Amino acid sequence: MQDSTVLDSIPSSHPSSIKETLQAETLDAIQSGESYRHVIHEYLTNQGISESTADYLNMIGLLLILGITMFILYAVIRKILVKAFSKFASVSKTNFDDLLVVNKVPRNIAHIIPLLIAMEFTPIIFKDFPNFDGVIEKGLQVFAIVLTLWIVRSFLNTLKDYFKTLPRLKDKPVDSYIQVFMIFAWVAGFMSAIAIITDTPFLKFLTAMGAASAVIILVFKDTIMGFVASIQVSINDMVRIGDWITFQKYGADGDVTEINLATVKVQNFDKTITTIPTYALISDSFKNWRGMANSGGRRIKRAIFIKQDSIKYLSENEANKLMDVQLITSYLKTRVEDITSYNKSNKINKDLLINGRNLTNIGVFRKYVDEYLNHHSGVNKDMMILVRQLAPTTQGVPLEIYAFSRDKEWANYEYIMSDIFDHIIAALPYFYLEIFELPSNSINLRPIPNE
Repeated sequence: MQDSTVLDSIPSSHPSSIKETLQAETLDAIQSGESYRHVIHEYLTNQGISESTADYLNMIGLLLILGITMFILYAVIRKILVKAFSKFASVSKTNFDDLLVVNKVPRNIAHIIPLLIAMEFTPIIFKDFPNFDGVIEKGLQVFAIVLTLWIVRSFLNTLKDYFKTLPRLKDKPVDSYIQVFMIFAWVAGFMSAIAIITDTPFLKFLTAMGAASAVIILVFKDTIMGFVASIQVSINDMVRIGDWITFQKYGADGDVTEINLATVKVQNFDKTITTIPTYALISDSFKNWRGMANSGGRRIKRAIFIKQDSIKYLSENEANKLMDVQLITSYLKTRVEDITSYNKSNKINKDLLINGRNLTNIGVFRKYVDEYLNHHSGVNKDMMILVRQLAPTTQGVPLEIYAFSRDKEWANYEYIMSDIFDHIIAALPYFYLEIFELPSNSINLRPIPNE
């Protein structure tokens, strides 16, 4: 009936010979297809098998033939595509085609032609079983959606791997963007499959799903929050792959290795892995050390605690003795001359040391440390160098060193800082100072050098 309608649709203006020829070819094709479809059926009925049993066996036989044909066709097409892609990848300059092969894009594409053949011949095989035909047809359509998702996923994974090889995108959260596209693809595929199974038009099904949007938002809450966080992190350039971050709330202290929708992976310096929710990067406070890495040095900020009862005025004899310390020789000569001149001109009674102007051992020591830092090869002289006294505490008077090391590598930084404080601690007795340590009433038994 349908075939006659198609033939009748040919315009009458066509020559009658052409119309007759088309009718004859179409009828021959139909009769040929029908005859091939019933070859097994006729053979079985000739062997004395009942009509109904012959119908089922005929359907099974045709399915086996179709399945074997599809498998052989798939194997041949896959081999041709993989070989063609591999050969092209070996001569091309870009590695994008290599990644297509690695992510199995040709293998997934090879399913397309066998699937189209199956969709074309399934109605012929199940012509005697219309109930089965509808189910199989829906199943093939759902498989077509799944195959499309496979191809899209393989292609997106290829893009992800390729983008990570580009220097300008190496520190960007490429995984997050690829996952967003994949989520949209899976949602669209799932909704299309449900629409096919329920015989509902896609737009109508989409409208019905709008009513369930609240449930969808609840289910995908973390994903949606992660997506928004990924966009904000990328736009504001808050975190890049390779950044050293410290996130005390989650115990993270190391380099960022991966940023995706759900989590940010941090490899700590003890080689453990900490995962942080992506949205925590915008909802909580964390420290990014990128600014230090991009600057001219790494900050040294540490204090030593000096016993308060070791702080005193320097006598003239003690000040003269400290002039032998080369870093502060010129400083001390100038200061001693200024102080002596001031005290004499103002007729200060120096029988009591507190009268007039005086040098303190901690003040001279501060100047010495400042000069030492300015002469240290590991300290960046173009950045701030500061030696300051903090408010006294129950553990003594803190003398803080604030400077920046030239080398920012962790091991070298620690070496430079340790070298500085080794020298400073060892230099304290030369300035008649003691470092605070418990018990606080202990007596320093070390002799003051050169006394």
